[in-house]
Amino acid sequence: MPTPVGTLLSSRYRLDAQVGTGGMSTVYRAFDTVLERQVAIKLMHREIAGDSDQLERFRREARAVAQLNHPHVVGVIDAGEEGDPDHPTPYIVFEYVEGETLKQRIRRNGRLPIAEALAYSIEIARALGAAHERQIVHRDVKPQNVLVDEEGAAKVTDFGIARTLHQEGLTADGRVLGTTDYVSPEQALGHAVSGQSDLYSLGIVLFEMLTGDVPFKGDNQIAVAMRHVREELPDVQIRRPEVSAALAAVLDRATAKELDRRYPDARAMIADLEEVLAIETARSGQVTGEATTVLRSLPETTRRRVPLRARSSTKALLALLVLVLAAAGALAYVAAQRTERGTGERENVAPAAPQLEPVALGQRAASDYDPLGDNREEHPQDTNAVVDGDPQSTWSTESYRGGLAAQKAGVGIVLDAPPAGVAARQIQIQTPAPGFTAEVYVAEDDLPPTVPHPGWTKLAGPTTIGADAKLDLDTAGNRFRRYLVWITRLAPDEESAEISEILLFK
Repeated sequence: MPTPVGTLLSSRYRLDAQVGTGGMSTVYRAFDTVLERQVAIKLMHREIAGDSDQLERFRREARAVAQLNHPHVVGVIDAGEEGDPDHPTPYIVFEYVEGETLKQRIRRNGRLPIAEALAYSIEIARALGAAHERQIVHRDVKPQNVLVDEEGAAKVTDFGIARTLHQEGLTADGRVLGTTDYVSPEQALGHAVSGQSDLYSLGIVLFEMLTGDVPFKGDNQIAVAMRHVREELPDVQIRRPEVSAALAAVLDRATAKELDRRYPDARAMIADLEEVLAIETARSGQVTGEATTVLRSLPETTRRRVPLRARSSTKALLALLVLVLAAAGALAYVAAQRTERGTGERENVAPAAPQLEPVALGQRAASDYDPLGDNREEHPQDTNAVVDGDPQSTWSTESYRGGLAAQKAGVGIVLDAPPAGVAARQIQIQTPAPGFTAEVYVAEDDLPPTVPHPGWTKLAGPTTIGADAKLDLDTAGNRFRRYLVWITRLAPDEESAEISEILLFK
């Protein structure tokens, strides 16, 4: 029988109202009579408390969430057991979040504004990332398990089936642990779960926020689960045409069936979500309060690269655009006055054509590439310098006494273009130490293991790089995710090559 409202647990917590119930427990709004504050209490059903497996799962939730201290995870305050010592009824005390679930918000509003959906996704991903760092997989990510507080922040709750990374996904009787509307293919098949499984579920939540409905339906839970295994998601841009190609690409990668195509971790997914959110809000000029909260916490380099004007008028946006175009024209004029000649038969440095547009690159878009080295690293801690917009910060190769060519065929730095890839028409390389020789390669998605390799397509070079080199690229309109600056020879009398900025134009 249910515990009546008004019951005092452990002579401390008074149950004031039932706010939710499930197959395993009931959640109450309660009052902590010691600290005089509202709390939420999840009380296990008495009739299943005698089941050792269910009891352990309930206790596991308390232990799992108690390890997490994160602004987007509903925190555990206390835990205890009530009743007969031989047959106790356990409970968990959580912080009380005044608000609604994300599911209720979707049902009430239908499709959410794109910026708002992205903001919630970023906050949920941050919470999941914190859990994954402690080797905790939520395993039941769904909008019912995300609370939206009065200030519009998302908080993940209900780690009731959370497990460590080595535990199973599908029980012996065929019952899927986790809501099948959001279940990952590997979890549905009973394969090992990982943090990537939670990211798949988050991708489905994002799809629902954007479209107002889940992607798959069926006669029963198993039918829905098998659709996650066998079928591709419906095209989100058909269901909601204003969704950008970049956002659609993030969704595609998050919900990829194959793990090697899915985001490897929450950090990678967050980086792409942040980039898309910055682009979407800059494009629209308007954001919701929820998105504004997230934008304030974005890394400064992301916010600086794509100016955000949450409350700007159309006139202000047009004024900003005029300033940007004027600055671009001035830069093009300066570049035209100091055109440099390469080792080939034509000038490799030309002023940027007026119709070229800069490609917005993420703060973690650059990575070192040393497939032929002993440690396969070339100062990875400094690679963000080439995309941070600061010409004073630089990345350099290792020191090669006697010259690079005498020791290996080359080293380089790779740019990871926006999620959908880009058909770049020009690359700009700035360096305080000109004179080294470089080539430019592109790859569609996966990073080829070496150079040369069939996965790489050479688009420019070998070219001697000047202080501000602009190399034309002929991608034939094809989008590429990876852009490699491959350094093959150092400048005379130099032991390393140094780059301050790399920019792409389309």
